[in-house]
Amino acid sequence: MNLSFFDQFSSPSLLGIPLILIAMTFPALLLPSPDNRWVTNRLSTLQLWFINLITKQLMTPLNKEGHKWALILTSLMIFLLLINLLGLLPYTFTPTTQLSMNLALAFPLWLATLLTGLRNQPSTSLGHLLPEGTPTLLIPALVLIETTSLLIRPLALGVRLTANLTAGHLLIQLISTATVALFSTMPAVSLLTLLVLFLLTILEVAVAMIQAYVFVLLLSLYLQENI
Repeated sequence: MNLSFFDQFSSPSLLGIPLILIAMTFPALLLPSPDNRWVTNRLSTLQLWFINLITKQLMTPLNKEGHKWALILTSLMIFLLLINLLGLLPYTFTPTTQLSMNLALAFPLWLATLLTGLRNQPSTSLGHLLPEGTPTLLIPALVLIETTSLLIRPLALGVRLTANLTAGHLLIQLISTATVALFSTMPAVSLLTLLVLFLLTILEVAVAMIQAYVFVLLLSLYLQENI
């Protein structure tokens, strides 16, 4: 059976049953469960510090009304971070390379922020569609442009996350394939390619963390506009 570079992005299945749900829920098993002990281990302390850091970074620009979203945004950040990082391990599947999943995460949350603004401050939310001081002749065109940019936000969120992770995985596979193919004929070039692969892997770890943060940060900015 001939395999292509894009086979790594196909959802794994067992007896015809997709296993993407297991791939999505497995990262939660890696988190230590909280307990009632006064003295906790280092892993629990590190987890608590990291969650507090994320929550502080996301909630600082928001007012008290936006703090209700702290649990949702922090949980989403940890969820995306774990999935992106675990997807870099060999023989694993990364659900966030699927555009359908990313849109399923982006669209409902974006719609919730939009409906929150329309419910709490409809005039201010609709005022974003028409900048102040716009010439009369440009009003129809600007309203159309601003409405399009507003509606394209969830698509941009999903495509950005999918494209960055997919490109990184393809680069890693291409360079690793070249490293193996050149090892028997040109060992020196193969070692140089291996070094490039190592540096690229470090870069992809950073990209996996940054893209998870950017996804949630943009949602918090959309929420900030509507509260």
